[in-house]
Amino acid sequence: MTFSIELLTLFFFVAMIAGCIDAIAGGGGLITIPTLLLCGVPPAQAIASNKVGGVGGSMASTLHFIRMGHINLKSAKLMIATSFIGSFLGSILLTKIDSSFLAVFIPFLLIGFSLYFLFSPNLGALDRKQLITGLVYSVFVASVIGFYDGFFGPGTGAFFAISFTLLLGYNLVKATAYAKLLNFCSNLAALIYFIMSGSIIWEIGIAMFLGQVIGGMVGAKLVINNGKTLIKIAMVIMTMAVSIKMLFFS
Repeated sequence: MTFSIELLTLFFFVAMIAGCIDAIAGGGGLITIPTLLLCGVPPAQAIASNKVGGVGGSMASTLHFIRMGHINLKSAKLMIATSFIGSFLGSILLTKIDSSFLAVFIPFLLIGFSLYFLFSPNLGALDRKQLITGLVYSVFVASVIGFYDGFFGPGTGAFFAISFTLLLGYNLVKATAYAKLLNFCSNLAALIYFIMSGSIIWEIGIAMFLGQVIGGMVGAKLVINNGKTLIKIAMVIMTMAVSIKMLFFS
């Protein structure tokens, strides 16, 4: 398939908006995937090509969070590895069985989390006591969410951010920063698998990569400058939007 410069420019700007949204709350795929499908990209190629952009956006926002001192890579080494491995295994399983059964209950889980965030005004305002160790989180939580990202995907960023806040006691800015780090790892694992399967349309992928790099940097700056209020509002809106899309427009 070949695409005009006008369509590739559209994909670039759509990806830029999605990258900004992803850096704040996740859910950018609600914009990019429908755009690709409406422009005639087959579903499998749309998902694979979009993952190139997702890697670009999560990489850019992660690097900005690292530069600003919100991520300690040394302490995150194990969770980086487990989220990557989990996502790769999930991507493999995706080719073996249908993942659509998850659409039955994942929306309700996301809605529950968003309502909890909405009606917990002090949640994530400051760091608090962690409920589990980093080792337990890496082995039993990061790996499972990474697996989910490779196997199904919607709401992964929210699941990472919420788990960091509830289980490790991170404030929302720190939780969002680490969520982007692990989301980058899970995106990268899935992308490697898509490259191996030959599903990517590279001209689309590159256009979306460049757009999401810019959007990811902008979104990360907005998170740092505006803190938990922006994250909370964006996360509630995007988790609700993902849930509605899964329930009524799948």
